[in-house]
Amino acid sequence: MVVCVHGLTRSADDFVVLGERLAQTHWVIAVDVAGRGESDPLPNPADYHIGQYALDMARLWKQLGLSERRVHWVGTSMGGLIAMALAGTPASVLEGLGLPVPRLASLVLNDVGAVVEGAALARIGQYVQLPTVMRSWAEARINIRRRFAAFGEHSEDHWDILMHAVVKEDPNTGEIRFRYDPRIADIFVASLASAPDGIPPPIDLWPIYEQIRCPTLLIRGEQSDLLSASVALEMTQRGPKATLVQFPNIGHAPSLLPEDQVAAVVDFIYRQPT
Repeated sequence: MVVCVHGLTRSADDFVVLGERLAQTHWVIAVDVAGRGESDPLPNPADYHIGQYALDMARLWKQLGLSERRVHWVGTSMGGLIAMALAGTPASVLEGLGLPVPRLASLVLNDVGAVVEGAALARIGQYVQLPTVMRSWAEARINIRRRFAAFGEHSEDHWDILMHAVVKEDPNTGEIRFRYDPRIADIFVASLASAPDGIPPPIDLWPIYEQIRCPTLLIRGEQSDLLSASVALEMTQRGPKATLVQFPNIGHAPSLLPEDQVAAVVDFIYRQPT
């Protein structure tokens, strides 16, 4: 079984190409994290944080009866952080909440790792506060290509996937809206407001990363500002000693749509024991 978890403002539809490939041999679940895609928004915006998402995933495990299943996890950015949070949560904590401990057969960390750079957090905090409503699909296409330019070159079909994964038409007004709760920006606004020069300090996740015990593939865009080249290299020497694959002319984060990116993930998962 493979679970795919998207980035901050994205949705499960990001994995349509990868999921179709993996579904030939595996049961694939792609989730919409709370407040994104087709998932309901959270009543309290203060709950939009990695710890809450990790608990939500553990509850999903319980609901689906997956306690004994070994799972391959593909996490882009935030989706990788959720996996790391689960890996770093003592089993006793989850068991005390009546929740299962997800058993990872392997982990794919897509452009996220043991240190999250503060400058990237500042950039993300700025764009997540941008307007979420557009007047037409033409405006939406321009907006998506601008916001996600760091994804690199894509075919027109892939840009359509990237667009429809994050925007939809409001049936009442005809407006095009992003498919995420704008309140997910609140936590970024607060952190940026308290940071010197508007740039928060980097987040050190080495103690959590070193808790990971399963085979790990680390994917990095060579121009990424969230995962530095030096941290990525160090991750190949510490903890699970990840296998590193980098893609040129791409920032944060590889979309996992082009064939070379899909092949890197599929080949890695196929090499792991079932």
